[in-house]
Amino acid sequence: MAYKVFNPSDLPTPPLNTWSNIKVHSNGHFYIAGMVAEGDSMYEQTKAVFESIRQLVEAAGGVMDDIMTIQIFVNNLDENTEVWRARREFFKGDFPCSTLIEVARVGSPKVYPPMRVEINCSGYIGGSQ
Repeated sequence: MAYKVFNPSDLPTPPLNTWSNIKVHSNGHFYIAGMVAEGDSMYEQTKAVFESIRQLVEAAGGVMDDIMTIQIFVNNLDENTEVWRARREFFKGDFPCSTLIEVARVGSPKVYPPMRVEINCSGYIGGSQ
């Protein structure tokens, strides 16, 4: 069984021999690596991350509703309403299974302003139909 790796031109390509942004198995099962984005607020960063995820899923031939589970890592759990606000802009109906975890840091410690959220997910291409 083979898998494919996709990387839309709008997203940075991971450094060689480090990770893949998305891997899709021939049966349609996909995994998306932890995505981060810059921005001044939890909402802006979360929205940008979901936009990157949308680009990856669509490059693989899917839609956002094909995502079955998401794991969200934040550096301030008190800002969870901003995460949910952004998430509602990308999902309709039955939302994916979701985990929200507070961690000390996400992304790169050398970025300013600091990254506040990292999200990974998985699902099945065509699973929402």
